[in-house]
Amino acid sequence: MTEEVLAHESLPASRPSAGETRGPVAPGDASARFLVVLDVDSTLIENEVIEMLADAAGSHALVAGITERAMSGEIDFAESLRERVATLAGLPDSVFEEVRAAVEVTRGVPEMIAGLHASGSLVGVVSGGFHEILDPLAESLGLDFWRANRLGVADGVLTGSVSGPIVDPQSKADALTEWAASAGVPLSRTVAVGDGANDLRMMEIAGLSVAFDARPVVRTSADLALNDRDLSALLPLLGLRG
Repeated sequence: MTEEVLAHESLPASRPSAGETRGPVAPGDASARFLVVLDVDSTLIENEVIEMLADAAGSHALVAGITERAMSGEIDFAESLRERVATLAGLPDSVFEEVRAAVEVTRGVPEMIAGLHASGSLVGVVSGGFHEILDPLAESLGLDFWRANRLGVADGVLTGSVSGPIVDPQSKADALTEWAASAGVPLSRTVAVGDGANDLRMMEIAGLSVAFDARPVVRTSADLALNDRDLSALLPLLGLRG
């Protein structure tokens, strides 16, 4: 049964390949207090990046419909991503800069990250979205780990395909497990935060799962639910101060 929380209803490395983990924490570092792993679209940020790209391609209505079905668990995520990305074929890669400029970070994110870091904890995100948008954002926020998909680009134009393996629900769970092991954090001290069906596997293996303004399928599966879109509300759930 989900508990409702109604009050608050890098390294300078080379360019990462698709699905690659980036961040400053290496295997063998001292154990952190907690590892918190969040979804990105509609969790860390207010936007759905694939829909922002689809706006530029003129395919927003189609893409938004597929996104909602995927996040509600009605269709396979990987196949839904391929279908949505296919509608982006022909966009100039200058669209990345336009979308990055329009991304809105969710309220409370800087405070959440600062509070976690002050406690000796680590923060990562794993996204069904794209490195092209996520990388500069993750660096600016000071995230410890991040992983996402990468879009195919040739001659300055999007090809309508995903380059490399797709970050699907199992990939999200694998990322949480790998990051916890690399930082010496037992799974009992991991926290998974998400809003859609593609987050459920990582939420199942985490020590604590938090549904953030989530779809019903996630709310009924999570340990806790935050209904207000303020991620700093995560801190008191962990006994931490902002």
